[in-house]
Amino acid sequence: MTAGTPAAGATVLEDHLSLLAAALLPLREAEQMLARWGAELAQRLAAGGRLLVAGNGGSAAEAQHLTAELVGKLRHDRQPLSAIALHAETSALSAIANDYGYDETFARQVRAHGRPHDILLLLSTSGTSTNLLTAAHAAHQTGLRCWAFTGPAPNPLADLCHEHLAIDSPDGQVVQELHLVASHVLCEYVELALPAALAAQPAAGPVRAGVEVVLTEPDLTEPDPTAPAGRGGPA
Repeated sequence: MTAGTPAAGATVLEDHLSLLAAALLPLREAEQMLARWGAELAQRLAAGGRLLVAGNGGSAAEAQHLTAELVGKLRHDRQPLSAIALHAETSALSAIANDYGYDETFARQVRAHGRPHDILLLLSTSGTSTNLLTAAHAAHQTGLRCWAFTGPAPNPLADLCHEHLAIDSPDGQVVQELHLVASHVLCEYVELALPAALAAQPAAGPVRAGVEVVLTEPDLTEPDPTAPAGRGGPA
C-alpha cells in the first residue's frame, strides 16, 4: 500500500490511523532512551546549559512547540529553562540565508549560541536536509551534544548525531505526529528529573560582572591628595 493512499474500501482517516498505529507500537521501545535524555537534559539545563532545536517546515513548528514547553511549562509550575528554536529568529535566519546560503541557516546559529555541553536537537522526517546536516557538523565542532528525531533509519542525520530516535514509518505525516508525542514525553521526563538536578547544583554565589567598581565613603579626616593646592588665607 502506498503511504497516504487509502486502501480499497478504507477512508482517508482509517488509512491514516492504520499507519499511525503501526508506527506507534514500536515507539514504546524508545521509553528508556527518552527517560535518559530527559534526565540528561534536566542536568544540563539546571547547570546553566541550553537546548537548541531546529527543523524545517512542519518539523520547525514542532521544534518551536518543544522549546515553548521548556521555556514555559508542560504540567507544573517551575523555573523557565533555556531553549531556542533556531528558525524562529526570522531576521537572523533570513540574513544568514541571504549572506551565506540556506545550508548555513542553522549551523551559524549553533556556532553563535551553542557552548560546550549544550544540546542540539534536530528534527527531520527524511534525515537528509542539508541545513540540518551542516548544523550537526557545527555542533560537533563547537562541542555540543547532538540528538535527532528522524524518520526511518539509517539516514545521514541519524548517522551524524550522537543519538537518535527514528520513527519507522514511510509516511512523513505519521513521523511528525510521533515526533510530537516523543517531544511531550521528553519534556515530561525533564520536569520529573529537574528537582533532583537543581538540588545537585552548588549554591549560587554573587553574580559578578566583567568590570567591578567598588564605591566607599570618603574619609573626611584625611586630606585628599588629588585635590588642587589651596592659595592660603581665609576663603
